[in-house]
Amino acid sequence: MTAYFVVDIDVSDPEKFAVYREGVGAFVAKHGGEYLARGGEAEVFEGDFEPHRLIIFRFPSRDAIRAFMADPDYQPLKRLRFEASTTRAFAVDGIA
Repeated sequence: MTAYFVVDIDVSDPEKFAVYREGVGAFVAKHGGEYLARGGEAEVFEGDFEPHRLIIFRFPSRDAIRAFMADPDYQPLKRLRFEASTTRAFAVDGIA
């Protein structure tokens, strides 16, 4: 079942984050993911959510998201993201 991966990133080090951003797309594609939204202006209609840099991906499944996040070759980039930002991320199943 298709799964969506929603990530909100608050970037604290733009230079490091630029290196992350340049490399992450290959890993997303490797695991069957695609970008649906990437850092465009977000508008909150209800609640107190304050998005920063919002990214939405579509993956073939939650297992594909887990494989992406656990990919050993992705770990150095993941650490770089941790150094350059604060991230909130979650997955949700699509409609079958």
